Amino acid sequence: MGMTLLEKILSVHSNGETLHPGDIVDIQIDCRTARDFGGANVIKALTDKNLKIDDPSKTIFTFDCNPTGSDQKYAANQHACRQFARENNIRVFDINEGIGTHLMIDNGLVLPGSTAVSTDSHANILGALGAFGQGMGDLDIAAAWNKGKVWFKVPPSAKLHLEGILPPDTSPKDVALNLLNIFGPDMLLGYSVEIFGKAAEKMTLDDRITIASMATEMGAIIILFQPDQHIINYCSRKSGKSVSRMYPNQDAAYEKIFQVDVSQFRQMISRPGKPHDTVPAGDLEGIKIDSAFIGSCTNGRMSDMIAAAEILNGRKIAPGVILKIVPATDAIWQQCLHDGILEVFKKAGALVSNAGCAGCAAGQVGQNGPGEITVSTGNRNFSGKQGRGSVYLASPQIVAASALAGYITTADKIPASPRLFISKNKNKISSSVQKKAQTLTKKETVIKGRVWVIPVDNIDTDMIFHNRYLTITNASEMGQYTFDNLAGYEDFARKVRKGDIILTGRNFGCGSSRQQAVDCFLALGIQAIIAGSFGAIYERNAINAALPVLVTNTIDFSVIENGEMATVDFLSGRITLSNAGIEFFAEPFSDVQYEIYCRGGLL
Repeated sequence: MGMTLLEKILSVHSNGETLHPGDIVDIQIDCRTARDFGGANVIKALTDKNLKIDDPSKTIFTFDCNPTGSDQKYAANQHACRQFARENNIRVFDINEGIGTHLMIDNGLVLPGSTAVSTDSHANILGALGAFGQGMGDLDIAAAWNKGKVWFKVPPSAKLHLEGILPPDTSPKDVALNLLNIFGPDMLLGYSVEIFGKAAEKMTLDDRITIASMATEMGAIIILFQPDQHIINYCSRKSGKSVSRMYPNQDAAYEKIFQVDVSQFRQMISRPGKPHDTVPAGDLEGIKIDSAFIGSCTNGRMSDMIAAAEILNGRKIAPGVILKIVPATDAIWQQCLHDGILEVFKKAGALVSNAGCAGCAAGQVGQNGPGEITVSTGNRNFSGKQGRGSVYLASPQIVAASALAGYITTADKIPASPRLFISKNKNKISSSVQKKAQTLTKKETVIKGRVWVIPVDNIDTDMIFHNRYLTITNASEMGQYTFDNLAGYEDFARKVRKGDIILTGRNFGCGSSRQQAVDCFLALGIQAIIAGSFGAIYERNAINAALPVLVTNTIDFSVIENGEMATVDFLSGRITLSNAGIEFFAEPFSDVQYEIYCRGGLL
């Protein structure tokens, strides 16, 4: 009995013997990749065990999950990977390059019949070339970097015949979604699926990439296409090497064989939460959307950009709808620039980002917020994967059309005028609320509390509340991070008590305008902040939030100890330290500050 295509690839890269499902072999890996997402863990696994790199020429980093470095943890991981790469002569496809799997293809690093592993679960996208690609965990990748090979259990193979003629309004993404509709998430679970048939033979490399990239969503180990002459020529040109084809044996044993007529395929959309929950696009016609996304390893190729541009050209995105577009690689981005496609996108009102994965893995763009409805060309729409809103999966054509319409629709049904958002809030204020706003509650203007002495000038808002916490919107959660970026006071939030008073130096709260740098003190129950002076914006923010702030030039920190009890009179400005027997004065509340303080805040 002969071998399937996958079995042949694995055999060539192991012991050369005939392989069967269930065999476990060590496979030599031609391309060994780690991303910014997980790369630092690979480094740690190697350095902790003092392991070396087997072949740096076959080893690469790709920074595609967060190309903007907009997240501190990603930025730290990327820096660690760059340093390791310099020390070990490893090539880095940095933040300006694009998605790793696409870079492997377009740079000739993976060829038909090759093997590759990556920390990317969609490394099986390489099946579009007829190559073995597999996403693996950090330990597997570390082992591949050190030994040049990994162990692998040969999976059973399935043969999938795609016959018939694809309807003209359907796209490769529709093919993938129709296959998901047929096979669900687990009918092909653990299988290597090899594609045959006239319909498959007509598919371009971009078409095959889209379909192969969704093997993971079908539960398959990989979807393998037989490389045609166009792909052979492409890979030869990109690698500068002679590329030969590899075929399955005619008597290869397939555990499952399927015949699928693509002429019955329709435009499809996956409903939120489950990629396999696909329905005809018409079933979802009219659902109002907040945002749209075109990109990802599934639909970030040049053909996807062209398809979207043809629909967007000369039109405007619906008011209030956001369209985000992210090409898969910088070469595609550059081609879009050269061909005028970026201009089409920008004139339509889209945001175009640098190349990368975008919405996946909390990347640079593509995330949505709670309650937000997005139609996306991504491959996954699990809850929380591309944000906290609802994500529908569709083709670039449907996404572009929906962005123009303001609701889910297809390219042939784009309306002359988009559907607008209708406000549900009439913005009427009840008379009881108005009356309450006019009533001032008298509050204590003389307070007593324990003193925290922080004799530091120019404490900026990043020292008070660092920008890595700016996504926090619940004020009650902010207190725990107060001063954790101020040297010597990182444990302030753990030691402070409700009712404490802060005495500090000049220009307190300089820097950014963030309200959180005020709200964090309110969350901790700080009664007042007394400083030599305040940053102008900070002082306004504090007054508006009803956090008592007073300015004095008479603080002598040398005679004041932490923990002393202080009495502060907001209206006279008198400050008394009972233990030290010291009295000094600050500028008293102005009428405006007093009114806002009594209101409990500006609003």
